[in-house]
Amino acid sequence: MIIGIGGASTSGKSWLATKIKSRNPGKKVKLLCQDDFVLASSQLPHIRDHVDWEIPESLNFDRYLEAVMRCYIGYDIVIAEGLMVFHDRRLVRLFDMKIFIDIVKETFLMRKAEDLRWGQEPDWYIEHIWESYLKYGTIPNDDLSYLNIKGDGIIDLERVYELVG
Repeated sequence: MIIGIGGASTSGKSWLATKIKSRNPGKKVKLLCQDDFVLASSQLPHIRDHVDWEIPESLNFDRYLEAVMRCYIGYDIVIAEGLMVFHDRRLVRLFDMKIFIDIVKETFLMRKAEDLRWGQEPDWYIEHIWESYLKYGTIPNDDLSYLNIKGDGIIDLERVYELVG
């Protein structure tokens, strides 16, 4: 099974992927994070004085796709997660299950203010992250093939576990 998990920055993608993995202790589960497939630092695009991690041009989608396909052979469950995991149609076609974690902008801003993994980001860049998510990370509203989860509060893990098995 190949699972794609997408959503805005700080929506809970990595957290959910880890929960799914821990729920399947007898199975070989591989987590593939989009962040591990960024281009070499010399190739990364910039916006103002910042590296722009928030656009498709910052990722090597070919490597991400190859990794998912390679892991499919040796693992029972492969989980690919990231802001733009649903941006590349080639990846999307591989997913047996697509989970989208939806949060409102207010939740994003609150969580981003507490997220200091890369230091304090300027307000303009945080706004850029949100705008990039709206442009490259959302899903079609009318596509019922995605499990759409509200991530602003407590995520209904039982609903996810039922579908994953």
